Amino acid sequence: MQVSVTIDNGTITMVTPLQLTNDDRKSVQISNRAAPILREEVLAAQSANVANVSGATYTTQGYLRSLQAALDAAQF
Repeated sequence: MQVSVTIDNGTITMVTPLQLTNDDRKSVQISNRAAPILREEVLAAQSANVANVSGATYTTQGYLRSLQAALDAAQF
């Protein structure tokens, strides 16, 4: 799981998944369902502090871990 974040004038404006879980067909379906929900939640919260997507705990954790690393690198 790897995401990229775009920050403009101190605001998270975009979160782009660079690599989602692709272990098996079910994981791909879960990731494809959860990623847009997580993006919207992150944009609304302006942080990685958002709730898990129901049924996508591992995807959520990986997504948010990658996001937090990107935010830390950007000193956000």
